[in-house]
Amino acid sequence: MAIRVLLVDDQPLLRTGFRMILEAEQDLAVVGEAGDGLQALEQVRALQPDVVLMDIRMPRMDGVEATRQITGPGRDGPAKVLVLTTFDLDEYVVEALRAGASGFLLKDAPANELVQAIRVVAAGEAMLAPSITRRLLDKYAGHLPSGEEQVPDTLNTLTEREVEVLKLVARGLSNAEIAADLFVSETTVKTHVGHVLTKLGLRDRVQAAVYAYESGLVRPGAQ
Repeated sequence: MAIRVLLVDDQPLLRTGFRMILEAEQDLAVVGEAGDGLQALEQVRALQPDVVLMDIRMPRMDGVEATRQITGPGRDGPAKVLVLTTFDLDEYVVEALRAGASGFLLKDAPANELVQAIRVVAAGEAMLAPSITRRLLDKYAGHLPSGEEQVPDTLNTLTEREVEVLKLVARGLSNAEIAADLFVSETTVKTHVGHVLTKLGLRDRVQAAVYAYESGLVRPGAQ
């Protein structure tokens, strides 16, 4: 079955462009559009999309609050949110990830990246493009912990290997890349990632990456 996509952006021309790109793919179907966060909530309830392509800055209700209501407790459906951003709006992206977004993508990303991102998010994975993640989090170097603070007690529940995996997730590496880095199988990596999410009470890899930076486990700019 086709992946049902809802387009949310206050610029009609951008929505038209996204629609043209997505409707050229056999496995994607644009089921609706919204020009602000309130319309997005109404459309999510009415149309039950699989993925919401969400702008951040919009009138009436911004993308952060809309994301929080779409993915939060008592939500009406299984919709995943993929946030659209430009580097001018990066300060909002971390808030959107905290609110429950499954990832983010630049508005000027190539069409094939947009299509692939929607497929990844629809499959239940997090969209963490390493280059974007590093550049974004580097901008937060002055706002995130320096690494000198006391680490949260929850980190002590992780094994040494699980901490290694969490650091690599925070760098934006895929399971395959982590497996190659640690010389283990992808299945083993998936198991470790699952344990990390469960022990830390996190929803997905995006929240794990944000947690790693906010806790001081990983510092922006570090390799």
